[in-house]
Amino acid sequence: MIKPTVWIQTGIVIIYGASFDTVPHNHHAIQVIWPKRNSLCKLNGNDIAELAIIDSKIEHQLQMSAGWILLVEPKSNLGQELSNKLAGQSLKTFSSPFSTTIKTAIQAEDLTVLLTPLFSGLKLTNQLSLINYSTIVDKRIQQLLTKLDQCLHGDCIKPSNWRASEVAKQLALSESRFLHLFSEELGIAWRPYLLWRRMMCAIQAMVNNNSATDAAHLAGFSDSAHLSRTFKNAFGMTIRQARTLFGKIS
Repeated sequence: MIKPTVWIQTGIVIIYGASFDTVPHNHHAIQVIWPKRNSLCKLNGNDIAELAIIDSKIEHQLQMSAGWILLVEPKSNLGQELSNKLAGQSLKTFSSPFSTTIKTAIQAEDLTVLLTPLFSGLKLTNQLSLINYSTIVDKRIQQLLTKLDQCLHGDCIKPSNWRASEVAKQLALSESRFLHLFSEELGIAWRPYLLWRRMMCAIQAMVNNNSATDAAHLAGFSDSAHLSRTFKNAFGMTIRQARTLFGKIS
């Protein structure tokens, strides 16, 4: 039986698990699907047995009995490399041998070890810097993203309270200038991006074995029902399904 495992780092969520079954959905991330050899995998109703990349904001539906899922920030170096591999297509498959190399305790510096088979299969540069945000040019936006990343390594810093006007003031920008600059740099507006980051906080909380209610409050959602609706819209599955994938069922 495949052991569910989740890693969340800057710009990437990595899930190694079983029994993925989603309804049609789309999200901000570029998604990589890597089905385990000889496992059932249907993408948009079509059988696939190879590694697949799905572009950001493309609706898709997935059934997979076992394998890898990667959710990658489009503006990270890795996201840009994956986008280049898509070559303008919304979805593309690649022949690549499946890897089950798993380390029980993975640190940020070990992510390249974990992702080496992916980098090799797609002929990507095998460097940790692929996961970072060096494609972001404006230093003020870089600083903002770094501050949001604090949620990934400790207590959530309540990004739901981050109004655009307040953030703009901290960055010494007008609100309109901040909103324009953020969309220009990230390719997504501030509010939906913040909602995406709040879901990352909720996932981290559930990985840490918090209840859905506690995860919702930690990530700034009004209650678990609000989190569940938002989560299903973005990922095509319920919170209970997600907790099963994460191996944390209460």
